[in-house]
Amino acid sequence: MFIDITLKITPKLIENVQGSEVKLLTNNGHIGTHFDVMDKEFPLEYVERPGIVFDVSGVGTAREISTDDIDLSKVKADMFVAFYSGFIEKHEYGTQAYFSGHPHLAVALIEELLARKISIIGVDFAGVRRGQEHTPMDQRCADRGVFVIENLCNLKTILGDAPAAFFTANTYPINYTGMSGLPCRVVAKM
Repeated sequence: MFIDITLKITPKLIENVQGSEVKLLTNNGHIGTHFDVMDKEFPLEYVERPGIVFDVSGVGTAREISTDDIDLSKVKADMFVAFYSGFIEKHEYGTQAYFSGHPHLAVALIEELLARKISIIGVDFAGVRRGQEHTPMDQRCADRGVFVIENLCNLKTILGDAPAAFFTANTYPINYTGMSGLPCRVVAKM
């Protein structure tokens, strides 16, 4: 079974992004499901990766998602590690609340994922860190060979009622060059 975990781009979705932000985001590849390339090239071997999604929906936004919220023993090298918070289902993509009030991963959790030499971190919100910490952390990940894919959806379909679920992640970035973000399509194979 295949599950598309890519956010559909619609005229309404683009309308949600306010004013000049639309042009800035779309012209630089940061609309919908995408990753920030951070001066790196997406390796073709990352197109297919063993994946795992963790249910962190109980954490909310009051605190960071930490290493205590997932079973790190399930995370292996070269994986696509996704986090289901349910945020994209509760807050419409493109709104101010979506971009500024989203959950985020604790730095210690990100560092642990990097140490395990994973390939991709996927989230169903606007970034692994908020505000001024967003870009530097994306760069830190990219410098370690890890790409961050933002604005995933349908992760609950993979999880069902489990706290974590394995799948095969197929990630297909648009073949843009010279852009700071790359829209991509991500399909989970169960």
